[in-house]
Amino acid sequence: MRLIRIAWTYLRVGLAAELQYRANFAVQALQTLGGLGFALGGVWTVFGHTQTLAGWHPEEVAALVGVYFLIRGAINAVIQPSMQLLLEDVRRGTLDFTLTKPEDAQLLVSVRRVEVWRIVDVLVGVAVLAAAVGRLGGRIGVADALAFGVALACGAAIVYSFLLALATFTFWFVRVENILVIFQSMYTAGQWPVGIYPAWLRASLTFVVPIAFAVTVPAEGLTGRLDPVTLGGAAALAVGLLALSRAFWKVGLRRYTGASA
Repeated sequence: MRLIRIAWTYLRVGLAAELQYRANFAVQALQTLGGLGFALGGVWTVFGHTQTLAGWHPEEVAALVGVYFLIRGAINAVIQPSMQLLLEDVRRGTLDFTLTKPEDAQLLVSVRRVEVWRIVDVLVGVAVLAAAVGRLGGRIGVADALAFGVALACGAAIVYSFLLALATFTFWFVRVENILVIFQSMYTAGQWPVGIYPAWLRASLTFVVPIAFAVTVPAEGLTGRLDPVTLGGAAALAVGLLALSRAFWKVGLRRYTGASA
């Protein structure tokens, strides 16, 4: 509840700030719809030449595209802006203003900047996902829906932990923005099932940069492809990464010497 209360507070602050620049909504909507057009256009082109792609049917890949936009929206609306603000604060020595607040510092740095217009990605992802589910129809059972929900929550936790760990390196290195940019570039690979890539790239997108757990695994849950072992592995990885990123954050925080130190 505390997380929701704090996130809601920062969401209202972000909304109040962004409403001064309402044209940003139109720009973000155009960017999102353009990206969606290219993504679905690519799917349409590929399936114009084949019936399946690594065993995936068109409506199943459409569901994966929906998950891709949903997770991308959450990353771009909250996680990435908040991590970038953390990098700026550490570099300028102004993180003190956050550390002196009577709340958990990790919680505050994780949600304190919300770029409201980026939520358009989330809405588009939900719409595409709903359309794909409509096409899948009776093929989705209660177990599939539950597996999807659990896998999606695990994927979000894994991506958050990964980005927090990357941002924590800022306590040792001055500029780590490029690492976050590289993550964004690699994330575009998630709009296709990870199984279509060569083994080395598939392993990289699963265990080095965990995009497969964020996008492909939830889509597998929705389409009945997810086995209990993989789902259990995703849950274990999510819990492990949350704990590791938390410990790494505390180690990094001890190295911080701000403007008032």
